Amino acid sequence: MKPDVALILCRFLFDGAALFLWGASAYLSALVPAELARWTDRRLGAPIRVAVVLLAATTAVLIPVRTATIGEGWPDALSPELLQSTLLETSIGQAWIIQATLTALLLIVMFASPARYRLGGRALCAGLLLAGLTISGHAAMNGGWLRTVHRLNDAVHLLAAGAWIGALAPVLVILHSLNDEQRQRDARVALMRFSTAGHVAVALVLLSGVANTFLIVGGFPLDWSLDYQRLLCIKLVLVALMIALALANRYVFVPRLGRGRSLTALAWATRAEIFLSFCIVALVAWFGTLQPT
Repeated sequence: MKPDVALILCRFLFDGAALFLWGASAYLSALVPAELARWTDRRLGAPIRVAVVLLAATTAVLIPVRTATIGEGWPDALSPELLQSTLLETSIGQAWIIQATLTALLLIVMFASPARYRLGGRALCAGLLLAGLTISGHAAMNGGWLRTVHRLNDAVHLLAAGAWIGALAPVLVILHSLNDEQRQRDARVALMRFSTAGHVAVALVLLSGVANTFLIVGGFPLDWSLDYQRLLCIKLVLVALMIALALANRYVFVPRLGRGRSLTALAWATRAEIFLSFCIVALVAWFGTLQPT
């Protein structure tokens, strides 16, 4: 595997894990009734642990992989001089130091903190990890106040996207509890809260996404001779499909819950959103390594 491909894979795994942990944890801690939140969190225990392991593993190998892409391939991955230069003299290194610190804190929260603090602590660490990605992104190309504005906009985009797509996994679990009389009332409350918060998250994703496109590309991504802009357009199509599914869920399937096969249709539409979100994260991991103009 070439270093460039390894970097894309690391970005995909790290970004996907962080988005999931942030969205799922923030939703369960802020919008789901406490008893149902604890039950749902236990049901998601395995994917949550996998996500934490992926964060730790990709963080551990990221600087050598970055060094290999900057140098002349894998032989330079463990070069002491290049490792030191990448770590101490680039925005990539600054971002990694923050990432490693927050990942270590997340591990402490997950495996060594009192149970009552884990959900909120996990949400906080994952949210900060996402915000930290803005340090070494395309915003670093700007200078002065524009760099600050771009980074803030990036952070809003990442956190809003995570709040939307990361919450889909617990939403899917909660959907299945609608058939459980003991949890049915809390499940309806949690789903309606997600629907309300989802409107805000989607609006923020769209607004910050448009702003990002103009800040990076300087206009609409119409130059399809560039891989970055071509892949960005594919991402926009997938986002539009996700929004269409979300609107169908909220305004077609949710009002019909309890009638016919609406619950089954709602669950399948949510699974489709999760699949599309994987595709979008993969695309971003890819074109985020490319020159936009």
